[in-house]
Amino acid sequence: MITVDDVRRSPNGLAADYSAFRVSERLLLTGHSHQAWPDVAREGQLEAFDDASQLVDEKWERAFAKADRVREGFASLLEDDAPLALAGNTHELVTRFLSALELRARPRLVTSAGEFHTLRRQLARLGEAGLDVVRLDVDPIETLAERMAAAVDERTSAVLVSAVLFETARIVPGLDALSEACAESGAELLVDVYHTLGALPFTVAAHRLETAWIVGGGYKYLQLGEGNCFLRLPPQAETMRPVFTGWFAEFDELAAERAAGRIDYGSGATRFAGSTYDPTSNYRAARVFDFFAERGLTAELLREISLHQTGLLARLVDALHVPESVLTRDRATPREGFGGFLALVSPHAEAIAGELASDGVLTDARGRYLRLGPAPYLSDAQLEEAVERLSGVIERIGVLSPP
Repeated sequence: MITVDDVRRSPNGLAADYSAFRVSERLLLTGHSHQAWPDVAREGQLEAFDDASQLVDEKWERAFAKADRVREGFASLLEDDAPLALAGNTHELVTRFLSALELRARPRLVTSAGEFHTLRRQLARLGEAGLDVVRLDVDPIETLAERMAAAVDERTSAVLVSAVLFETARIVPGLDALSEACAESGAELLVDVYHTLGALPFTVAAHRLETAWIVGGGYKYLQLGEGNCFLRLPPQAETMRPVFTGWFAEFDELAAERAAGRIDYGSGATRFAGSTYDPTSNYRAARVFDFFAERGLTAELLREISLHQTGLLARLVDALHVPESVLTRDRATPREGFGGFLALVSPHAEAIAGELASDGVLTDARGRYLRLGPAPYLSDAQLEEAVERLSGVIERIGVLSPP
């Protein structure tokens, strides 16, 4: 089993499991966006090909078993047994959710200005189409959930918010109280946990989200690759009828005689199912979930590793003594208040990210935020080298004021 000390040393104790991605040779500070896949992911993809070539159209029984393994992996992290609908991306799942709401009777949607583009763009377009979309400022984040609850009225269909904000990595507090407020008013609560699972422990019970919808995926911290997203269905989902509905939503009833003029839905996860999909992603994800279990990469250990790595990065950046007008960070919030990456604030974030890439340090920028995302397969020495190159970039691009 892996420990934090195994991760800190050089070579990193996990690096050999990621040889195809050459993680020991590269400075991949992309852990918040696209983590490397363990080598066993290839086994999953090859298994998908073998099943298809041998069984042709009879492969689906095995494919559905892989999908169930993916559901088990997500459910284990959430410590919850509610049905999970799967899809290739969260947008597909969010639109199914939105299409199940009574938007004519309750045309108000409440969200924050810090949501990822999946929610930002779709909700903005719905606002253009005539819905009442209320977008609240993120700051002060300590009161965001409270302000969202206050914005809910009898016209509100849903509140949509992230558990961890994608630009700043700040954890949004108070989701339990927000969930209670939504339940009391008859509004649905959808929580985006894409920047949560794999970066820190997050369970349904701990946040009292039994009546909430939860959406997320494994492209980032869970190393599952593309095509592995889920939507947790709360109890009330069993009576809802999404307008955007695929024929898999009646898969279990295809042989039954259907009443004319009414669309039927299956129960549980099938109610929000889509249609024919490429199951290769589920084969890969199932094998990666098994790998995490084999290596003891629990939510608690991943959080311990993440706090060590982001804390180290923060201390190294602070030691550069760069003027705050050039590069700074939120130092008022303890590391425990953040998710799995370090957000640095700079008016030159895009330029710095581009130059870092030229110097072999892969990261990214979102507006004025330069995001440094470590991962469990990186050593302390690699993080130190990355910050050293960051220092060189800042000097080279001439953003420091002359003495």
